[in-house]
Amino acid sequence: MNEEEFIKFVGANIKKTRIEKGIKQIDLAIKIGIEDSSLRRIESGRTNPTLKTIFKIAEALEISLNVLWT
Repeated sequence: MNEEEFIKFVGANIKKTRIEKGIKQIDLAIKIGIEDSSLRRIESGRTNPTLKTIFKIAEALEISLNVLWT
């Protein structure tokens, strides 16, 4: 898996987990302090989120970081 594929994989895992937990995209974005358009770009793999943002997402979704990249 190359870097671009990895970023898309992590984004897809964020989206999948968010949907499984019944959380709206806008609600997650507000909870972690980013624009919903930024979260859309993260979930679609069009942007490389910072580790700080990844940490906030995992915390907001109440999951371990491992869930996002395994």
